[in-house]
Amino acid sequence: MSLTRREVLVALAAAGAGLATGCTGDDPDSAPATEPTTAPPASPSTAPASPAPAAPGDPTRLSVDGAIAEDLTVPWGLAFLRDGSALVTERDTARVVRVGGGRTTTVGEVPGVDTDSGEGGLMGIVVLPGEDAVIAAFTSPDDNRIVRMAYDGRRLGRPKVLLDGIPRAFNHNGGRLVIGPDGTLYASTGDAGQGERSQDVDSPAGKVLRMTLDGKAAEGNPFGNRVWSYGHRNIEGLAFDSAGRLWAAEFGDQETDELNLIERGANYGWPQTEGPTDAKGITGPKAWWSTDDASPAGVGIAYGTAYVAALRGQCVWAVPLSGTDAGRPRRRLAGEDLGRIRNAVPAPDGSLWVTTSNTDGRGDPRAGDDRILRVTVG
Repeated sequence: MSLTRREVLVALAAAGAGLATGCTGDDPDSAPATEPTTAPPASPSTAPASPAPAAPGDPTRLSVDGAIAEDLTVPWGLAFLRDGSALVTERDTARVVRVGGGRTTTVGEVPGVDTDSGEGGLMGIVVLPGEDAVIAAFTSPDDNRIVRMAYDGRRLGRPKVLLDGIPRAFNHNGGRLVIGPDGTLYASTGDAGQGERSQDVDSPAGKVLRMTLDGKAAEGNPFGNRVWSYGHRNIEGLAFDSAGRLWAAEFGDQETDELNLIERGANYGWPQTEGPTDAKGITGPKAWWSTDDASPAGVGIAYGTAYVAALRGQCVWAVPLSGTDAGRPRRRLAGEDLGRIRNAVPAPDGSLWVTTSNTDGRGDPRAGDDRILRVTVG
């Protein structure tokens, strides 16, 4: 079966998961995912070039096909352009580079970024419809903030602040951005090391935020501000599945990392709960891992499968989807000796672009690090 162009548009905007489950190691005989790949139209910011790729026989099988780019410094956010190239942020240099066609070209260095801020720095990025502007998240000396910059295809303009005052710390800065099928911007924030902020719906920390593309609270938000969901510790992965459901990869504390289905106004429990829970009023994860097995960062969705990049786990977890449930995660690419993996993004040609994170101060850099790898599916 071949995917239509519309289905691929959706897959590239997507991220998802399913059935509450623990994790095991590599499973070469795992069954393919079953979720259909049709859905509402995706954000134009992730629109791919044609032709549409064919659906793989087993979307949980992954193989490294080669390096797309090398010698990067902590590549963090990645957003595709219509021609199949991508804009990539470097967390610790504040550079944005364009990767594609065998070339890596700097399109700008974002002013005001604190590049010596631990887990903070230049983080998420999305390309707006029309490709004449981008939105990015970064850590300044005073806070975390979300900015908009013009883009003429060659260079970025100066940043215009859409939202500032998001608490910052050495750890737990969030920073992932995604444009939803409804055309609004969703942004993840961390608790900045103070868990009680996550339960305060008047604080932007420890939340998923939803806003217009000019930074205002979006209509229909549950608390009359930008907060969409709360009770989060540190989300560095956001993506929509093919039915328009939002999923998030979240760092746990000492025990359990999570893949959550994000719902309007829901409380995800931090700091009262971590991992599976039956606590009243708390929404538990759909899939989970020990913190040694995951430390999940970016998440991408395609072919009815969530691809969760694991830093400490040094792998990609392929999670089969079935509606609002997820099957058992399959550990992939662990035998490739790639080191820490920060992102796994569905590409226009049907592959995944997988980024390493070995230059982030916690990895063991090897020749060529950090790299963006092309990974085939199926």
